[in-house]
Amino acid sequence: MRKIALFVDVQNIFYTVKERYGCYFNYRRLLSELENEGDIVIAQAYAIDRGDRKQMIFQNFLRESGFNVKLKPYISRADGTRKGDWDVGITIDILDTVFHNNNNIDCIVLLSGDGDFDLLLRRLDGWPELSSIVYAVREQTARSLIEAASEFRPICGPLLLKSSP
Repeated sequence: MRKIALFVDVQNIFYTVKERYGCYFNYRRLLSELENEGDIVIAQAYAIDRGDRKQMIFQNFLRESGFNVKLKPYISRADGTRKGDWDVGITIDILDTVFHNNNNIDCIVLLSGDGDFDLLLRRLDGWPELSSIVYAVREQTARSLIEAASEFRPICGPLLLKSSP
């Protein structure tokens, strides 16, 4: 049976799905689809902690659905700019998963359209027993990321949720 490690860039998925389709992503449907393909050994969701009640409810929903939720504080800088992303953290966790592969993972699933991850997937391409699947909104996904993945699956149809999760 295929062993799957799932990594979700929550902010990227939230904003790209909202912008392109005006709705939400269906996390339960994703988990159901992936469970039909193998055993989800790792399910990590990376989010920004703003202390917002709606976000806390959503983060609890992710936990109840089976995700380990990692939070990073949302930073407001003195110059008025804001920062809150998990690119380096996601990359390190994926590399740790692959290099210390105690769970015999043979498939990395990444939910993000961020082109910064193309370097990571190209690095993982050197592992013949490992495949990578990227789920993202096609129109808002870097072509380099699509090309770097073993397989690209566009977020559409049943993966869209018209009401709040």
